[in-house]
Amino acid sequence: QVRLVESGGGLVQAGGSLRLSCAASGRSVSNYAMGWFRQPPGKEREFVAGISWNAGSTFYGNSVQGRFTISRDNAKNAVYLQMNSLKLEDTAVYYCAATSGPTSQIRGAPDYWGQGTQVTVSS
Repeated sequence: QVRLVESGGGLVQAGGSLRLSCAASGRSVSNYAMGWFRQPPGKEREFVAGISWNAGSTFYGNSVQGRFTISRDNAKNAVYLQMNSLKLEDTAVYYCAATSGPTSQIRGAPDYWGQGTQVTVSS
Protein backbone atom coordinates (compact mmCIF):
# COMPACT_ATOMS: atom_id res chain seq x y z
CA GLN A 1 0.00 0.00 0.00
CA VAL A 2 1.05 3.55 -0.70
CA ARG A 3 0.21 6.33 1.72
CA LEU A 4 0.25 9.90 0.44
CA VAL A 5 0.33 12.94 2.69
CA GLU A 6 0.01 16.46 1.32
CA SER A 7 1.35 19.60 2.96
CA GLY A 8 1.98 23.23 2.15
CA GLY A 9 -1.55 24.46 1.72
CA GLY A 10 -2.77 27.67 3.28
CA LEU A 11 -4.10 31.15 2.69
CA VAL A 12 -2.46 33.29 0.03
CA GLN A 13 -3.36 36.51 -1.73
CA ALA A 14 -4.21 36.53 -5.39
CA GLY A 15 -1.05 36.78 -7.46
CA GLY A 16 0.99 34.98 -4.83
CA SER A 17 2.65 31.60 -4.80
CA LEU A 18 2.50 28.38 -2.84
CA ARG A 19 4.40 25.13 -3.04
CA LEU A 20 2.60 21.92 -2.19
CA SER A 21 4.43 18.79 -1.20
CA CYS A 22 3.31 15.19 -1.21
CA ALA A 23 5.24 12.64 0.80
CA ALA A 24 4.77 8.98 -0.03
CA SER A 25 5.30 6.12 2.38
CA GLY A 26 4.68 2.41 2.48
CA ARG A 27 6.70 1.70 -0.62
CA SER A 28 8.84 3.53 -3.13
CA VAL A 29 6.88 5.46 -5.75
CA SER A 30 9.93 5.99 -7.93
CA ASN A 31 8.33 3.93 -10.72
CA TYR A 32 4.84 5.37 -10.24
CA ALA A 33 3.25 8.16 -12.21
CA MET A 34 2.13 10.90 -9.83
CA GLY A 35 -0.35 13.71 -10.06
CA TRP A 36 -2.27 16.51 -8.43
CA PHE A 37 -6.00 17.06 -8.47
CA ARG A 38 -8.20 19.67 -6.86
CA GLN A 39 -11.78 20.04 -5.75
CA PRO A 40 -13.15 23.59 -5.56
CA PRO A 41 -16.05 24.26 -3.18
CA GLY A 42 -19.25 22.80 -4.54
CA LYS A 43 -17.60 21.38 -7.63
CA GLU A 44 -16.25 18.05 -8.81
CA ARG A 45 -12.64 17.03 -8.46
CA GLU A 46 -10.52 17.97 -11.46
CA PHE A 47 -7.11 17.05 -12.80
CA VAL A 48 -4.36 19.63 -12.23
CA ALA A 49 -1.02 18.11 -13.20
CA GLY A 50 0.73 14.81 -13.84
CA ILE A 51 4.30 13.57 -14.04
CA SER A 52 5.80 10.33 -15.30
CA TRP A 53 7.95 8.11 -13.12
CA ASN A 54 11.22 9.65 -14.35
CA ALA A 55 9.86 13.21 -14.80
CA GLY A 56 10.38 12.83 -18.52
CA SER A 57 6.80 13.81 -19.14
CA THR A 58 4.70 16.46 -17.41
CA PHE A 59 1.23 17.63 -18.35
CA TYR A 60 -1.33 20.05 -16.98
CA GLY A 61 -4.95 20.97 -16.91
CA ASN A 62 -5.84 23.90 -19.15
CA SER A 63 -6.66 26.21 -16.26
CA VAL A 64 -3.21 25.95 -14.67
CA GLN A 65 -0.99 25.60 -17.74
CA GLY A 66 1.87 28.11 -17.55
CA ARG A 67 1.29 28.93 -13.88
CA PHE A 68 1.80 25.62 -12.07
CA THR A 69 4.80 23.29 -12.23
CA ILE A 70 4.86 19.69 -11.08
CA SER A 71 8.13 18.05 -10.10
CA ARG A 72 9.33 15.04 -8.16
CA ASP A 73 12.26 13.80 -6.14
CA ASN A 74 12.40 10.02 -6.25
CA ALA A 75 15.19 9.92 -3.68
CA LYS A 76 12.79 11.57 -1.22
CA ASN A 77 9.73 9.66 -2.43
CA ALA A 78 8.00 12.99 -2.96
CA VAL A 79 6.21 15.07 -5.54
CA TYR A 80 5.66 18.81 -5.55
CA LEU A 81 3.38 21.40 -7.08
CA GLN A 82 4.69 24.93 -7.45
CA MET A 83 1.77 27.28 -7.89
CA ASN A 84 2.42 30.81 -9.14
CA SER A 85 0.18 33.70 -10.11
CA LEU A 86 -2.60 32.24 -8.00
CA LYS A 87 -6.16 33.26 -8.77
CA LEU A 88 -9.31 33.25 -6.69
CA GLU A 89 -10.56 30.32 -8.74
CA ASP A 90 -7.58 28.22 -7.63
CA THR A 91 -9.20 27.94 -4.20
CA ALA A 92 -9.74 24.23 -3.59
CA VAL A 93 -8.68 21.17 -1.68
CA TYR A 94 -5.63 19.80 -3.47
CA TYR A 95 -5.03 16.06 -3.61
CA CYS A 96 -1.95 14.06 -4.45
CA ALA A 97 -2.39 10.84 -6.41
CA ALA A 98 -0.29 7.93 -7.63
CA THR A 99 -0.61 5.06 -10.06
CA SER A 100 1.52 2.04 -10.81
CA GLY A 101 -0.04 1.84 -14.24
CA PRO A 102 0.78 3.77 -17.40
CA THR A 103 1.44 7.49 -17.06
CA SER A 104 -1.82 8.22 -18.86
CA GLN A 105 -3.71 6.49 -16.07
CA ILE A 106 -2.83 9.22 -13.57
CA ARG A 107 -5.21 11.60 -15.26
CA GLY A 108 -8.27 9.40 -15.01
CA ALA A 109 -7.85 6.53 -12.57
CA PRO A 110 -5.14 6.81 -9.93
CA ASP A 111 -4.62 3.89 -7.59
CA TYR A 112 -3.86 5.95 -4.49
CA TRP A 113 -5.04 9.26 -3.08
CA GLY A 114 -3.94 11.54 -0.30
CA GLN A 115 -6.32 13.21 2.14
CA GLY A 116 -5.91 16.66 0.66
CA THR A 117 -4.66 20.07 1.69
CA GLN A 118 -6.67 23.27 1.56
CA VAL A 119 -5.53 26.16 -0.60
CA THR A 120 -7.43 29.41 -0.24
CA VAL A 121 -6.71 32.38 -2.46
CA SER A 122 -8.00 35.73 -1.22
CA SER A 123 -8.43 39.04 -2.98
